[in-house]
Amino acid sequence: MTTAESTAPHDIPTLLSAIHARRQDLADTGLRSDRDNTDPSDNLALLSEMGAARILVPAAYGGLWDGTALGGIGAFTRAIAEISAGDGPTGQNWATTGLVSREIFDESSALPEETRKELADRLLNKGLRLVASNAETGVNGKVTARPVDGGVILSGTKSFNTNSGGLGIANVGCVLHGEQPGPHHVLVELGHPDVELHGDWDNMGQRGTRSQTITYHDVFVPDGWHYAAHTPSPAFLGAVMLLHSGLMQGIGDGALDALIQYVRTMKRGALPQYATAAEDPLILRRVGDLSSRLAASRALLFAAADRIEAAADDNVAVTSVECFRAKVACVEASLEAAGSMHEVTGARSTSNAYRLDRFWRNARTFASHDPIDAKNVYVGMFEVTGEMPPLSTIFRF
Repeated sequence: MTTAESTAPHDIPTLLSAIHARRQDLADTGLRSDRDNTDPSDNLALLSEMGAARILVPAAYGGLWDGTALGGIGAFTRAIAEISAGDGPTGQNWATTGLVSREIFDESSALPEETRKELADRLLNKGLRLVASNAETGVNGKVTARPVDGGVILSGTKSFNTNSGGLGIANVGCVLHGEQPGPHHVLVELGHPDVELHGDWDNMGQRGTRSQTITYHDVFVPDGWHYAAHTPSPAFLGAVMLLHSGLMQGIGDGALDALIQYVRTMKRGALPQYATAAEDPLILRRVGDLSSRLAASRALLFAAADRIEAAADDNVAVTSVECFRAKVACVEASLEAAGSMHEVTGARSTSNAYRLDRFWRNARTFASHDPIDAKNVYVGMFEVTGEMPPLSTIFRF
C-alpha cells in the first residue's frame, strides 16, 4: 500500500513548491466550502496526500520538523501562507493541526511513546486532524476532568473549536480534579458517542473552519491520552503570532491571485479610452500597489520567522517586536488587497458565482480575533523605551 509518507517530497522547499502549485485546486474547493458552509475536507485530504503533514511531525517519527519548540517555524509559517493563499479556512484548519502537534510532541507533554507513535502515524498516513479545544467564552463553567480507574472522565462545553468539521482528535484544555489538581489536556476522539458536535458555526468569514461548539458528556479517556498542561515559552508565543500572520498574508496573496485572474478576463478597462484592462493604467497601478504591499509584508513575515527560529532566550523582546511588526504589516496588506477587489474589478465581479467577497470576509473575520491597534502600542513602547511587557501578559490562554 502506498502511503502519503512514502510518496511525499523529502525536503521542505520541494514540498512548499508542491503546495504552491495546487493553490487553484485549494481555491476551487474553498469557494464551494464557503458557499455551502461546509468543511473543506477535499482540501485537507489533498494536503495529506501531498505529505504536508511531514512539516508538522518530528523527524524522529518520520517528519521533517526537528522536534524543538522553535525548530521549523520558518517552514511552518511559509506553508500556512501558501495554503491560505488557496483558501483561508483550509489554512487555519491545517495550522491548528500543526500547533496542537507541537504541543503534544513537546517533551513536557509526557505522553507515552506508544501514543506519540500512533499520533505520528495517523498524521502522516491517515490524514488525522487535530483541534485545539480551549475557548470557554459564552458557556457556563469550566471543562473538568476527574480521575477514575484507568483514565479520566471529561465533562463540559467548549465554545470555539476550529478544524472540528472533519472529526479527528481534540486536545481539550481542562481543570484536573483529584489529588493533584491543575491545568490539564485530554486527547478526545471527536467520533466518540459521548461527544456532541453542535454544528452552530455560521460566521461571516472563515466559514470552512467549522469552529463549532462541542460538549463533552462525561467522556472516558484512558491513561496515556491525557497530560499535565505546561506554560509555553515567550519565544513560542511570538512564533504563534507569526503563524497567525502567515494566515493573513496568505489570504491577501489569494485575493491578489483572484483579482489578477478576473482582470485578465475583463473585456474593457475602467477608463473608457482603454480597450482592455491590460492597457488601463488605473487598473495596472492598483494591481502593482497591492503586489508591492503584499511583497513587503511577506518579506517582513518570513524574515521574522527565520529570526525567531534562531532566537536566543535572552533576546525575546527584540524578536517579539519583529513578530508584532510582521503581524501589523500582514493584516494591513491583506485587508487592503481583499477590500480593493471590487473597486478594481467592477460591479460584475460582485456576482455570487465568483464569491470574491470571501477574501475580505475571511481576512476581516480572522483579523478581528487579535486587533492590530494593541500590537502598534507595544511596538511604539519598544521604540520609545526599549522594553516590552512579558508576552505572557499579552496573550490570553
